[in-house]
Amino acid sequence: MHRLTTGFVEGWWMFYETFWALIFGFALSGIVQALVTRKQMSAIMGDHRSSTVARASFFGMVSSSCSYAASALAHSLYKKGADFTAAMVFMFASTNLVIELGIVLWLLLGWQFALAEFAGGAVMILLLKLFLPLILTKEESKISDFQTHATGVDIDFGVEEKASDMTEASSSQPWRAKVSASAGFTIGDFTMLRVELIVGFIVAGLATTIVPLSFWKTLFLTGHGFWSAIENALIGPFIALISFVCSVGNVPLAAALWKSGITFGGVIAFIFADLISLPLVLIYRKYYGKRLALKMLFAFWSIMSLSGLVTEGVFRLIHQVPSHKIAMMSGKHFGWNATTILNTLALAVAGVIYYFYKNPPKHEISDFAQDPICGMQVRKSDAPATYKYLGETLYFCMEGCKETFIRQTQPL
Repeated sequence: MHRLTTGFVEGWWMFYETFWALIFGFALSGIVQALVTRKQMSAIMGDHRSSTVARASFFGMVSSSCSYAASALAHSLYKKGADFTAAMVFMFASTNLVIELGIVLWLLLGWQFALAEFAGGAVMILLLKLFLPLILTKEESKISDFQTHATGVDIDFGVEEKASDMTEASSSQPWRAKVSASAGFTIGDFTMLRVELIVGFIVAGLATTIVPLSFWKTLFLTGHGFWSAIENALIGPFIALISFVCSVGNVPLAAALWKSGITFGGVIAFIFADLISLPLVLIYRKYYGKRLALKMLFAFWSIMSLSGLVTEGVFRLIHQVPSHKIAMMSGKHFGWNATTILNTLALAVAGVIYYFYKNPPKHEISDFAQDPICGMQVRKSDAPATYKYLGETLYFCMEGCKETFIRQTQPL
């Protein structure tokens, strides 16, 4: 019982450590969805050329480091017309090329791991650019083609571009309406993902307290040279799939795995694999459908493992793989430090977001509606699915939510 309680407490502290990243990430996602049109995203990230991948990587580096927020923002970019590969590069950069993650790694595991995170992240982005387009159909590469092919819904993005182009909307839409729309998207994303977030933090906390280190040791093949390196790089993402929540929160568990005997490349692959934790895979299924979500899982796992293996090879070549196991550090959770300051600021931002969400401008015709199933806010002029019910038009974020609504409202 004590371990169970400790696990919940640890999950809470992981939430505390990442609260500011969640708030800022979801807020940024809300701003993008409300203000940036598909036409603009097509111009910025409409393909997967090298220059586009470089831009997507930079935008990811300056975005949130939280896996959940990054996935939400990448999905919003994809919905706005970004190339799927470019959107995934953005998501990977958001969780693997950010400064705060490097700092935590340096403190808990040493500078070699921090450097390996950035070097391996660059390798992953290169592999994404080369490998991901090969497994995608033409329809999946673009949101308009994908949704029309998958759902049978022909989305008239031309209407959205004419009605919602930022260059026109900026001059006609009051600032209050823009802020309220952004707040609506932010709250909508959180509403949709709240269950996955709660489950993720709880699992992360329990994995670090209930599961004994001896269990992890049985998973790692040791003493077989290159074959051990391959097995550890493959098993690292599997542990990530079942055990943790996000890119910063998984570092303490990575330190425990390193102490338990996993290889250098296995640790790096494990840290990379924050984007295939089980709650996120379920989110991908909700965002993109089962078929594309399975492709993402296969591609991401392969790329993460290969990147970890390549990174270990490079560091061994330059003789920079640490030779000793570093114990986890026990840091203070409370205190007047950077995390407390950022969380205080994030709490204030959350209050402002909620205020504008609950107090939209009055006497204005809104182009936004709420999905009655998942709670997400959608733009009426480019809603992926609509349905007439009792004389009222309802708008849905995806065809799956529409089908769920129809099942729930149809008589038995």
